[in-house]
Amino acid sequence: MSDASRVVVITGGSKGIGRAVALRFAVEKPRIIIVHFDPDESAVRETLRSLSGLGVEAEGHKVDVSSHAEVEAFFKEVLSRLGRVDVLVNNAGIVKDTFFMRMSEEEWDTVLRVNLKSVFNCTQSVIRSMIKQRSGRVVNISSVVGQIGNPGQANYAASKAGIMGLSKTVAKEVAGRGITVNVIAPGFIKTDMTANLPEKVKELFLQQIPMGRMGNPEDVAETVYWLCSEGAGYITGQVIHVSGGLYM
Repeated sequence: MSDASRVVVITGGSKGIGRAVALRFAVEKPRIIIVHFDPDESAVRETLRSLSGLGVEAEGHKVDVSSHAEVEAFFKEVLSRLGRVDVLVNNAGIVKDTFFMRMSEEEWDTVLRVNLKSVFNCTQSVIRSMIKQRSGRVVNISSVVGQIGNPGQANYAASKAGIMGLSKTVAKEVAGRGITVNVIAPGFIKTDMTANLPEKVKELFLQQIPMGRMGNPEDVAETVYWLCSEGAGYITGQVIHVSGGLYM
């Protein structure tokens, strides 16, 4: 790893938006660390093969990002071995959809732990090292649902709205140390998560999108990469919607 190479950590990085983000960063040949919690290793292996084919040093780790102790131990090892984390992309997320009146405490707690607590866990684990090096980029992946709500997704919407508030607060606390913290709120993006939606639901979503199409993971990845570039160095605490106009 050259002195100029950035260390980039991407949670939920084995597929979908996370994979697209990793491949977008590949252009600068950084050290990429993919964090995942897949039941098998097939997706992360495919992502690592693609990165290797592009000449990128990359590694994959299975980490329960909802566990503070596990995340803390993981980043301690990474920082001890590599000396720094320059970019953190908090992308891990799940859904457990059901109408609010039927939602169990377990469904609520699990989604909040994975989607929101993970952002707290991972960001807190790297922020001290970023403060010491007086530089860093944190990009948190929220959702348009966190801004507008969606029937059957009270837990998901709450977790994604929470990411926005958390990010703005951390952004204010660390802005003077050369660190930016921003949020991307994707709309209806082609991923495994949206692929499982009923066709009628997809049609309803498409009717609400002025651009008339679903987004691609690459649309989100391009925005993530830009926020981590020198050109976006004066931007922090912002929520950028990548939704084809679904939210304006």
